[in-house]
Amino acid sequence: MTRFTVLVAAPDAHSAIRTAAADAAAAIAAETGDSTRPHVIDLAELGPALLAADTGRDVIDALDTVRTSEVLLVASPQVHGSYTGLLKVFLDRLPELGLAHTVAVPMAVVEDLRNGRNIDEDLRVVLSDLGAWVVEPGLLLARGELGDARGVIAAWSEVAAPALRQAVAVAV
Repeated sequence: MTRFTVLVAAPDAHSAIRTAAADAAAAIAAETGDSTRPHVIDLAELGPALLAADTGRDVIDALDTVRTSEVLLVASPQVHGSYTGLLKVFLDRLPELGLAHTVAVPMAVVEDLRNGRNIDEDLRVVLSDLGAWVVEPGLLLARGELGDARGVIAAWSEVAAPALRQAVAVAV
């Protein structure tokens, strides 16, 4: 079983969202006393294989890693009011209740924080529909904060850590 996985659904590989998601995972791991290094899956690196009938080993391994994770941080930019199609295509490959026994942490990057409620709610719904226990609060970042998000991430992780600790204790 993989302890902690970061699933990045930005359309560009090695994006600023990936960096912020890795920083958020490290912050939450430090707050919860988890010394394991999170595994990062960047969906943009899987690209067209996600749509292929025969996805290949990389997609199968990514799906297995996500399904067996105890904690899954899902990071997506807001596109047309919701999460990316890249994330949708990947999550559609999971079986029904494929995230049962997983604690999920939603993370969204939006243009304007005033318009971030939809993506946060959409991420919560899709993750819980797959069986995950979705912790509160998720992390919502403005795109302008990506360059130096550590202060926002640190404040968020302090607030999110108790709920995450409790969820992990109950789930495992």
